[in-house]
Amino acid sequence: MDTVKIGKYVFKSRLMVGTGKYPSNEIMVKALEASGADLVTVAVRRVNLDRSKESLLDHIDLKKYRLLPNTAACYTADDAIRTARLAREALDTDLIKLEVIGDEKTLFPDTEALLEAARVLVKEGFTVMPYTNDDPIMAKKLEDAGCAAVMPLAAPIGSGLDIRNPYNIRIILETVKVPIIVDAGVGTASDAAIAMELGCDGLLMNTAIASAKDPVAMARAMNLATEAGRLAFTSGRIPKKLYATASSPLSGLIE
Repeated sequence: MDTVKIGKYVFKSRLMVGTGKYPSNEIMVKALEASGADLVTVAVRRVNLDRSKESLLDHIDLKKYRLLPNTAACYTADDAIRTARLAREALDTDLIKLEVIGDEKTLFPDTEALLEAARVLVKEGFTVMPYTNDDPIMAKKLEDAGCAAVMPLAAPIGSGLDIRNPYNIRIILETVKVPIIVDAGVGTASDAAIAMELGCDGLLMNTAIASAKDPVAMARAMNLATEAGRLAFTSGRIPKKLYATASSPLSGLIE
């Protein structure tokens, strides 16, 4: 089975999905099922963790999915570290999708603060999966800091612009040995397939599924595209050529 290993965890699906922006919790549940994902992310600062009243967590089958809490809406290293610690205590997991946002308009990461927070959390035993930009140098620094995976953006969060710089992603894939999970920017199934065909180890997406006209159908499309892209990558595509090559052999023809 083609699994992906992140730290000590092994996942059957290379598609990881978020839980925000869905029209309803019922649609979210059906979309999670259609996606085939076994890792789902939740924003720690946007859900009720004490379960004293109805919470998003009441609608996620924890026997079927592993939670990946994230530090969305954190703008400093200290804030992200505190949020990660809260998630570990409340959700009993060392997994954390680390986000430190540097700009409110673009939601680009503050990579300096991100690296600072990652170093602290790794030392505290977290399995850190940092959301970062597509900078190969920062990706390598995060790996060296002990992160279990690196999650470069393909384009701004929620933009659906596809991979704006596939060449940087390719360099990251060549220089970083931990899993590379493309996070943010995927808009449709063909975008997902392209990312996987580059050799990425997985995808994490939310808006592309949750904000689609039919989130459940889009979740299935993303599931199939992720599998197809991975299979195409491992199969080895033909090289691109300027001129045609005959499909039938030219040698051995009867004159």
